[in-house]
Amino acid sequence: MDHRFQINLRGVIDLLSHHLYSSPGVYVRELLQNATDAIRARQQLEPSHEGSVRVELIEKQDGGLPTLLFSDDGIGLTEEEIHRFLATIGESSKREALAERRNDFIGQFGIGLLSCFMVCDELLVVTRSAKGDGRTMEWRGRHDGTYSVRPSEHPLERPGTQVFLVARANAAEYFTAERVRQLALHYGGLLPFPILLTVGGSTERINTEGAPWRRRYASASERRAALLAYGREVFGADFLDCIPLKSPAGDVEGVAFVLPFSPHYNAKQKHRVYLKNMLLSESAENLLPDWAFFVKCVVNANELRPTASRESFYENETLAKARTSMGQALRRYLVDLSKEDPRALQRLIALHGLSVKALALDDDDFYRLVIPWLPFETTMGMMTLAEYRRAHGTVRYVSTLDDFRQVARVAAAQGLCVVNSAYTYDTDLIEKLPHVFSDAQVEPFSSAELPQSFEELGLDEREALFPLLKVAEQALQPFGCDVTVKKFRPKEVPTLYSSDAEGAFRRDAERAREESDDLYGAMMDNVLASAPGSERPLLTFNYLNPVVKKLSGVTDRELMKLSVEMLYVQALLLGHRPLSAKEMALLNQGLLGLIAARLDGGGEDSGRGGMH
Repeated sequence: MDHRFQINLRGVIDLLSHHLYSSPGVYVRELLQNATDAIRARQQLEPSHEGSVRVELIEKQDGGLPTLLFSDDGIGLTEEEIHRFLATIGESSKREALAERRNDFIGQFGIGLLSCFMVCDELLVVTRSAKGDGRTMEWRGRHDGTYSVRPSEHPLERPGTQVFLVARANAAEYFTAERVRQLALHYGGLLPFPILLTVGGSTERINTEGAPWRRRYASASERRAALLAYGREVFGADFLDCIPLKSPAGDVEGVAFVLPFSPHYNAKQKHRVYLKNMLLSESAENLLPDWAFFVKCVVNANELRPTASRESFYENETLAKARTSMGQALRRYLVDLSKEDPRALQRLIALHGLSVKALALDDDDFYRLVIPWLPFETTMGMMTLAEYRRAHGTVRYVSTLDDFRQVARVAAAQGLCVVNSAYTYDTDLIEKLPHVFSDAQVEPFSSAELPQSFEELGLDEREALFPLLKVAEQALQPFGCDVTVKKFRPKEVPTLYSSDAEGAFRRDAERAREESDDLYGAMMDNVLASAPGSERPLLTFNYLNPVVKKLSGVTDRELMKLSVEMLYVQALLLGHRPLSAKEMALLNQGLLGLIAARLDGGGEDSGRGGMH
C-alpha cells in the first residue's frame, strides 16, 4: 500500500530560515519576485501592459504590530490555481510556462512565499485573475500548516494580487519604514517596473535609475566616472578602473571593477549578481574564471539558472560559456590597455601580477601580449624579459630561491644575468617562452656553471698555490668535494661551493640518511643507490681574495688544513646549504682549533707565516 509524504510546515520554515535563506529580510525579495513574475505573465496576455509594484507600510495607531501590504497588477490567480500553487510546496505557477519560456520568470521552485512565515504567523493573499471569471479570492495561510480559501468580501477592481503580512513580535525590525525601503531598494533597485513605497500617506518611487551600464552618457569619460561612482556605492571602494562585461550565453551584462589592492592569488572574489534585474546574491563566487581575482563585478543575467535559495547560479554549460565570455572581455581590456596606455598596464601588472601571469600561462595570445612587460628579479636587478633579451640573448634562470642566493652575487660580478624564477608561475612563464617565440632561447642555470666563466691562473700562480691545493684536496676528500683555484669577482668572496642539481639532491639525501632511524635510513640507502650519477661538488678558491693569497704562504700544514676546512664550511653557509652532522662537527672543531692556534701564538707572531 502506498502512502503520501506528510509535510511539517514548521520544520520546513525552520529549514528555510536557518539553512536556505541568508536572513529573514529575503521575504521582501520573494514578494518582489512574485509580483514581477506576475506582471511578466500578464504581459504575455497583454503586451502593452506596463505594470507596477506597490508596497505600503500600515502602522497601527494604538502601537500594535505593523502590517505590510504588497500589491501588483499582474496576472493574478484563479481559485484552482490558489489551491494548486499556494498550498503545494514545490509547485510553482511558473512551472508550466517554464517548459516553453523558462527565462521569462525569476521563481521556479514554489517555495518563495514560505519565506514570509519567517516574519509573520499568518499570510493573507487577495487575488483576481486576468484570465478567470472576474472573482476576487482570498487565501489565508498560517504557519501551523493550515489554510482557507473563500471569495473576498472586498473585490479588487482590476486583476492583480495583494499580500498582507502582520509582523510577528520578534520580527518587527523588518517592518520599519527605513528597513522596508532599504530592503526593497537592495533587492529591486534594478527592476524595470516601478516600485512605489507608501508610508504615512506619502508615496515615493524607490527604483528610479536602473542599471548604470544601460544608461546613456554624453562621453566615455562621463560613463567611466558614473560606473566608478556606482562601484564605490556598491562595494565601498575606490576602484582603479571599470570593464564592461557582456555575454550572449546566459544573456549577461554588467561591469567589472579593478581592485585598488592586490588580494591573495587564491582568494575568490564575491560578486553582486542580479537575475532578471532582481538581486540574487552579493557573494556569488562562480561567475568569473579563477584567474580573475583582481576584479569585483556587478552583473545581471536573464538566462542563467538560479539555485533553490536564489542566492547563486547553478553550475551548467550555460554558466560555463558565460564565464568564458566574461573572461574574454577581461582579456580584451588588457589587450587594449597595452596598446592605448602601456604605463597603466605596467601599474596594473605591478599590483595584480599573479593574476596576469596565470592568464598568460593559460592563453598564448595573451602571453605574447604581456610577457615583454612582466618584471623579473635578476642578478642585475629587476627587469622585464624584453629588456633581458635585448641585453643578454639566452634567458638563464634558477627555479629556487636558495639557488638564486647561491649564484646572485658572484654571477653579477662576472657580468652574468640570471633570472630568479622561484616566484609563483615564473619558471613556467620562462620555459614557455621558446614555445611561443621561435627565436627565444632559455636554459636553467646552476652554481656548477659559474666556475666555467672564471679566469684561469698563470703557470707561476699555479705553482705558488700547489701546496694549498694538495692540502685542500686531502682535507676535503672525506666530503667528496673537488678543489680548484681561479680568479673571480667579487674579490671579497674567498671560495665558492658549486654543484649540479643531481649533486644537490644526493647531498640532501645523505644528510637525511644521517638524521634518520634504521628503517628510514634503509629507505634512503635505496634512494641513493637508485639516484642518477652526478658531478662531484667543487670548491673554487678565489686567487683575488687576500685571505686565499695569505693562506697559500702558510708553512704550518695543520693550520692550512684547519683554514681550508673552515673556508669549506663558510662556503656552504654562504650558499645556504644545510650542514650535515659531519660538517657541523668540522665547524665546531675548526673554531676551537683556530682559537687554540691563536692562543698558542700561531700566525705571524710565531714566525710560521700565519694569516691575519
